[in-house]
Amino acid sequence: MDTSFLKKELPSIPWNRILLLLRWHTGRLGNAGKIGFGLIVAAGIYFVLAVLPQETELQKLKDRAITLQAQAISKKSATDTTDLEAGKKMSSDQALQVFYDFFPRIDSSPFWIRELVGLAQKQGIELASSEYRLINESDARLARYEMILPVKGSYPQIRAFIADALETVPAMAISAIAIKRESTAADKIDVRLEISLYLNK
Repeated sequence: MDTSFLKKELPSIPWNRILLLLRWHTGRLGNAGKIGFGLIVAAGIYFVLAVLPQETELQKLKDRAITLQAQAISKKSATDTTDLEAGKKMSSDQALQVFYDFFPRIDSSPFWIRELVGLAQKQGIELASSEYRLINESDARLARYEMILPVKGSYPQIRAFIADALETVPAMAISAIAIKRESTAADKIDVRLEISLYLNK
């Protein structure tokens, strides 16, 4: 709100006459009227001294927020453009190397097996004896570690285990799932998971 009008007009107001009128009208009021009039005056003073400066400060903060938002959008656009240019400059060999670097090293397979066992225990499912086989073809850049995991638990438990495993081990793929339930009334199901873990040689 523009307060320049108040600054210009306040000195020219005949305050003596206004004060006399206020005294006369106040004298005619009862106690309740005087209290009400006092509250009105206090509210006006509070508005001038507290509310108007806060409105100015609030407007400054809004303007600052708009400026910062515009700067953030500008920086993000510049970063995206730089990343795009860097991607264009990357050669095909470099891009292929980045792809292969995504996969864990071939000697890290025991770590990932322990991670899967830990996730199974976390979800409370039973993990029976598993089968493991490393397929390492000489002409391939990636080795494949095949795992057969027989697990037993409720459907929500097994579903949560699979979701956690795929998130924790991104280089893993589930190639087959076989589900068996002993009876329709059984709470738990037997699931045979065939998993392939791709490893960088």
